[in-house]
Amino acid sequence: MSASAVDVVAQLRSALGERVDTSPAHLDDARADKSGHAADGVPLAIVHAASIADVQETLRIAHATATPVVTRGAGTGLAGGANAGAGEIVLSVRGMDRILEVRPDDLLAVVEPGILNADLNRALAEHGLWWAPDPASREISTVGGNIATGAGGLLCAKYGVVRDAVLGVDLVLADGRLLRLGHRSVKGVTGLDLTSLVIGSEGTLGVVVGATLRLRRLVPGGTRTLTASFADVRAAAEGAAAVTASGVQPAIMELMDAACLAAVHALLDLPAPPAGATQLTVQTDGPAAEEEAAAIAVVLAEAGGDVRLAADDAEADLLWRVRRSMHPAMETLGTTLIEDVSVPRSALPAMFDEIARIEREFDLTIPTVCHAGDGNLHPNFVFTGDEVPDVVWRAADELFRAALRLGGTLTGEHGVGVLKRRWLADELGDDQWRLQRDITRVFDPTGILNPGKVFAP
Repeated sequence: MSASAVDVVAQLRSALGERVDTSPAHLDDARADKSGHAADGVPLAIVHAASIADVQETLRIAHATATPVVTRGAGTGLAGGANAGAGEIVLSVRGMDRILEVRPDDLLAVVEPGILNADLNRALAEHGLWWAPDPASREISTVGGNIATGAGGLLCAKYGVVRDAVLGVDLVLADGRLLRLGHRSVKGVTGLDLTSLVIGSEGTLGVVVGATLRLRRLVPGGTRTLTASFADVRAAAEGAAAVTASGVQPAIMELMDAACLAAVHALLDLPAPPAGATQLTVQTDGPAAEEEAAAIAVVLAEAGGDVRLAADDAEADLLWRVRRSMHPAMETLGTTLIEDVSVPRSALPAMFDEIARIEREFDLTIPTVCHAGDGNLHPNFVFTGDEVPDVVWRAADELFRAALRLGGTLTGEHGVGVLKRRWLADELGDDQWRLQRDITRVFDPTGILNPGKVFAP
């Protein structure tokens, strides 16, 4: 560790004491997330913040010493956006996990960023409330991380993504100043919408230390779950598009291709599905759940699906366990690069055609799961070893460009981080890329917040 690095750590220890962690094992853990990517080198220290004051003091020291800072929650990201490397301070807000306020009358809650998504919703259920963003990682991902990446999840086709569910954020800037952005009212258009700007900014604008969340009342009535098996993935995608076109709004509609389905069944020790079979799983909710499920079943049957309504809650729970076991199942196959593109829902069949083309051209199998209700696909590139092979990056390049040609985007919910920064200008165009990068410099003139992420050339 250089003399200047020793000085930075000494300043942190003087100000924050035992909250400063230099354990080699913990520092090594902070280099990586669930993407499989790890930063080069080892960070200087981890600050385990317990309060806004801890965050402010850390950033004041970092600002004064020009030391880069990477904000981190649970480390469940899939784009390398919270990975810390050589010469960087890790600012962990995982310990800031309190619910500060719940207002059932105003349908809002004020929380710290480190609370887990699922823990928040278990607590809100006691008030007859819930927070709608529902990432597959809800049991292990934090609300702050959900905000940083603009997360979505299984329910967002009907109930919206994080940007629809946040009224305001408390943000500490790079120099330690605290801003309180947004409002507690349902409406509010004073000035620019900086809250929405912060959502999805991946730690490049400031550190989220609190959030005022827009809540919903628990949906009345029950849920109904059905599955439709199709002979191939394109037919399943056409079935999903037909449901969207029908005007019936499912709460969840998820598509698993044959490779995904086979891997999950093997992981859960379930009977192997028919060769090539693709599964579409749909949930309806609310007072009209029964009627909507029946209407969707008709649409999917007409599209060629073999439709089955779950007989009871236990069968429905198993079907959703199958879907939520996708990532662990991929890990049994090797190292996985989990991608995240979105296209208009009508373009889903064409996007699956593109994935099939890329598989043929690069001699790869690309297991793909899809939030079919909103057109968000997660193709998985499976390989051996720690480094992503060149053939995978070439195939991923084709995948991204195909999504853009179809009117889609590079990322629907995982963020850009490190892994997609080289393609960002392809989607935004040079002028918008420069404008967005310049905005980050207004918030962080010295460039210490999450450097090398998102807008790095």
